[in-house]
Amino acid sequence: MSDSATAGVESGPPLEGMDAFESVDDIITEACRRFADKPAFSCMGQSLSYREIDRLSDRFAAWLQHETDLEPGDRIAVQLPNVLQFPVAVFGALRAGLVVVNTNPLYTEREMSHQFHDSGAKAIVILANMAYKLEKILDQTEIRHVYVTEMGDLHGWPKRPLINLAVRHVKKMVPAYSLPGAIGFRHTLSAGSRHRSEVAAGRGDETAVLQYTGGTTGVAKGAMLTHRNLIANMLQTRQLLGTTLDEGAETIIAPLPCYHIYTFTVNCLFAMITGQHNVLIPNPRDLAGFVKVLAKTPFSVFVGLNTLFNALCQRDDFKALDFSRLKLTISGGMALTQVVATRWRETTGCGIVEGYGLTETSPIALVNPPDAPRIGTIGQPVPGTSVRVIDDEGRPLPRGQSGELCIKGPQVMKGYWNRPEDTSNTLDDDGWLRTGDMAVVQDDGYVRIVDRKKDMILVSGFNVYPNEIEEVVAGHPDVVEAAAVGVPDEEAGEAIKLFVVAHRDGLDAQALRQWCKKELTGYKVPKFVEFRDELPKSNVGKVLRRELRDESKASKPQA
Repeated sequence: MSDSATAGVESGPPLEGMDAFESVDDIITEACRRFADKPAFSCMGQSLSYREIDRLSDRFAAWLQHETDLEPGDRIAVQLPNVLQFPVAVFGALRAGLVVVNTNPLYTEREMSHQFHDSGAKAIVILANMAYKLEKILDQTEIRHVYVTEMGDLHGWPKRPLINLAVRHVKKMVPAYSLPGAIGFRHTLSAGSRHRSEVAAGRGDETAVLQYTGGTTGVAKGAMLTHRNLIANMLQTRQLLGTTLDEGAETIIAPLPCYHIYTFTVNCLFAMITGQHNVLIPNPRDLAGFVKVLAKTPFSVFVGLNTLFNALCQRDDFKALDFSRLKLTISGGMALTQVVATRWRETTGCGIVEGYGLTETSPIALVNPPDAPRIGTIGQPVPGTSVRVIDDEGRPLPRGQSGELCIKGPQVMKGYWNRPEDTSNTLDDDGWLRTGDMAVVQDDGYVRIVDRKKDMILVSGFNVYPNEIEEVVAGHPDVVEAAAVGVPDEEAGEAIKLFVVAHRDGLDAQALRQWCKKELTGYKVPKFVEFRDELPKSNVGKVLRRELRDESKASKPQA
């Protein structure tokens, strides 16, 4: 940490190498040259080398530049799960100078319509499985170039047609659709080989990706992430992990979706520039199938989040795997609990390095150093990054006091797409981003998230942070997971309601309250307890407290 910590600002070390590259595609091109014959991405038993990624993405870029009227700066939506087509489509679009709009394949028609209309996307690469949704809303958008791909399109013969036939006719995962004028993704790659791609104009502070927020706090907004933002985060990650990972020698498991900024940066960008092998998992919710892939793959790095770690550690088939090569586990996306961190270490022999970030920070802003992690904290600012904690009036607070976490660094977004008011409410004139998270800088310089500012519960005037309650409840031997929210209460203003997934039916609310009373002061003990088979989660496995809170407002809580 720098000496500026005494002024309320904590800073990471200087960032190295920012002047070496002008665009994301420059970095990808260099990586493909350096690691040409090494595997870059694998999925469902098929691998593509760096040379093949370079060749295929170049063909897609050439198609976009020579066979369409798309211009640099136009937006192209990429709506794909974790399949080999994802990196090819994204890198090709960036080479052509287009702005990538990462789109969740599980979106409803309404969510697709909003994102495509808001971004002004003029083209889309979409999996055939959800093309029927696009048919319903296409006329509500500006999209005029549609490229459809199927699960096995980048697999060799005869596996490609077998996969596509099984998905379409055996599993019946491709509902009928009609998209006149749509072009097969494989055709663009074939036809693109007749042309030579040209160096696009997109550089530096121009937008490379429109990364939409999850929408759990209101209307989804597009964070404008520039080439410089993404390059900075790649280099920051490499500087942090450079002594832990060997270039061109690691196999990284990627179970979280590539369209999410967490995996997009860590696996599709950082791992690429360091020559690593990414194993894409199309459906991590199929835990049995996921574990079978792990059993066949000697992996050295695992990228996940708390709920996934917890689910895996409770499976006997996962516990039986060979973890001898596993040297690094990275956690992000939600708070890592001590209980899950301990279970993971006991199961795999590998500790977890927790980081913190937002869509608006590309995403990594703070990370626990791999050689000195502090479980329960989000670590320290990454290179080139400063953080501070402020009160409600915007005044910096000293170490030990709770306030809103603010971040400043080269990875902080340009702003929200076409939303100047939202941008000004989040970014100040000096480049500080207000995160909406409540944090404390500890005496040792590590930062600890107290909770989301909006998730804080006010019980009789006392601030209660759900993370603290959930951490205590998760320690109960019969609890799988839990979530705490605030509900209206005539006496206290708000009361705490706890949602619990239990290992067994015998666990009751009173036993849980007694457990909480051992660790929590009276006003933090949940007033209401509800048992459920599962908790609502986002597509990356993050528990949706807002959904639970909204449900509770619509019905009277049961004690």
